[in-house]
Amino acid sequence: MSPRSILTAVAWPYANGPRHIGHVSGFGVPSDVFSRYHRMAGNRVLMVSGTDEHGTPITVAADAEGVHPREIADRNNRIIVDDLVALGLSYDLFTRTSTVNHHEVSQEIFLGLLKNGYVFPKTTLGAISPSTGRTLPDRYIEGTCPICGYDSARGDQCDNCGNQLDPTDLINPRSKINGETPIFVESEHYFLDLPAFADALGDWLATRKSWRPNVLNFSRNLLHDLKPRGYTRDIDWGVRVPLDGWRDRDDKRIYVWFDAVVGYLSASIEWARRRGEPDAWREFWQGPDTDAYYFMGKDNIVFHAQIWPAQLLGYNGQGAKGGTPGSYGALNLPNEVVSSEFLTQEGKKFSSSRSVVIHVRDFLSRYDPDALRYFIAVAGPETQDTDFTWAEFRRRNNDELVAGWGNLVNRSISLTARNFGAIPAAGELTAADRGLLESTSGAFARIGDLLVRSRQKAAATESMRVVAEANKYLSDEAPWKLRETDRERMATVLHVALQAVDDCKALLTPFLPHSAQTVHELLGGRETWSAAPQIEEVKDLDDGSPYPIITGDYTKQLATWNSTPITPGTPLAAPTPVFKKLDDSIVDEELARLAADR
Repeated sequence: MSPRSILTAVAWPYANGPRHIGHVSGFGVPSDVFSRYHRMAGNRVLMVSGTDEHGTPITVAADAEGVHPREIADRNNRIIVDDLVALGLSYDLFTRTSTVNHHEVSQEIFLGLLKNGYVFPKTTLGAISPSTGRTLPDRYIEGTCPICGYDSARGDQCDNCGNQLDPTDLINPRSKINGETPIFVESEHYFLDLPAFADALGDWLATRKSWRPNVLNFSRNLLHDLKPRGYTRDIDWGVRVPLDGWRDRDDKRIYVWFDAVVGYLSASIEWARRRGEPDAWREFWQGPDTDAYYFMGKDNIVFHAQIWPAQLLGYNGQGAKGGTPGSYGALNLPNEVVSSEFLTQEGKKFSSSRSVVIHVRDFLSRYDPDALRYFIAVAGPETQDTDFTWAEFRRRNNDELVAGWGNLVNRSISLTARNFGAIPAAGELTAADRGLLESTSGAFARIGDLLVRSRQKAAATESMRVVAEANKYLSDEAPWKLRETDRERMATVLHVALQAVDDCKALLTPFLPHSAQTVHELLGGRETWSAAPQIEEVKDLDDGSPYPIITGDYTKQLATWNSTPITPGTPLAAPTPVFKKLDDSIVDEELARLAADR
């Protein structure tokens, strides 16, 4: 099969504070597992994202500190960049929405929609804080949902029933900032004509056969009540509205959610510009052999299965009003919206404000990144909400990583290093030898098929089943008993075991890139097996403002998605443990830390 171009579009973490492990279980680890697999399989991958830096939460935080919103965004952008690199997320470009490039691309999409008649002006009621006179964006107004009765619905959406709302729809609306009842005044805005895309969105969703059923069903249900959605907001921090009479106003900006989803395109364009190949992005947005996968948590489905596809359709001129593509040309819609459910913590929903939270950086200060990646992959919220408990994390780490995979690596290499000093050549193979080698080499097709379909829990589980099979082989063949009686057979068994270790290393690389590199080196490799992302300090391509990006050269890694024969004679040294065993005491320690933070 010829290589394909894969766009991995990763949800943009919001820059109002550090991200917690619930966040990265939705957008971070699944997207990286997917991208690393496709690179190993020989496909061309563009994995992009960045920090989402506009909108009200950042302005509220800035007001509280008496600083400009940019200062809040700068601070949290750097924290998030550091954390995502430490976790090993292999972005081709992780940037930010405050770049000049992003603003210009967002404005181009808006103008293309306007030209085709899918954005229109309308006078509506906007919420104002009586005490401050400042506007209250939709997400900072709560009340009772008029549809399902949920008492904490937001002014833009009810998280309980998923329906879109306006602040004026809410029963007993109140400000999330100070609890006061907002007053509503007339304000002029531009709206996206979502009803004009009802047929086009329905036709598109009808072709989405491979989506996770919960995501597809939710997306189809959104079509039942399409209403125009406000494209602009009363706020002074964000992308300016590129129209005469609007572009110089300090109180009107493009709605943060409408500019954030454009970030997938703007980041792709920035990536191409930084490569010195300004049209290179088109391969991933317009090519016939391109697939685009969007990774996020379930609270983002609306904007990725409805709003962003509608923006793309409108820009392409493919809605009910027709039209022609904008200056970028026609753009591809998502192939799949890969949405995870929620990760909870010890039975409670993650909440920074309630101190029910484990920030990524705090976690990685005490535990290995692959231990967290493995838990998310094998026990994360892929299709249903999942609870993270310290007891289960410790069990998975000790029973599966340490006693399973780590044990196979350690005893295979230590036995070989002690008895031969190098990878021995294999003699005549028995049925047991051939059976294990056929199992490990055959696993690439089975597990690869699961990863293509984003069934990562099943893929991780199957990978560890192969590890268990190799461990059983080593125990059954007991090469340590052959040292004095049949050294040739001992060499064959250890050769087969080491080949199985090498195969399992490759199978586990998408999930465990750090330890895969370690195992590669323990097997005598000196090159980069699984490339790590890097932080680069750069300047804005248009105004020179400095900021960090995540990028990396993943073309030079050796990792491939197949069984590669090991080389007899390769020197081996006594290994050190690949994973750290966690003491039982960490459970009580972490629960005590959580209680102290409340």
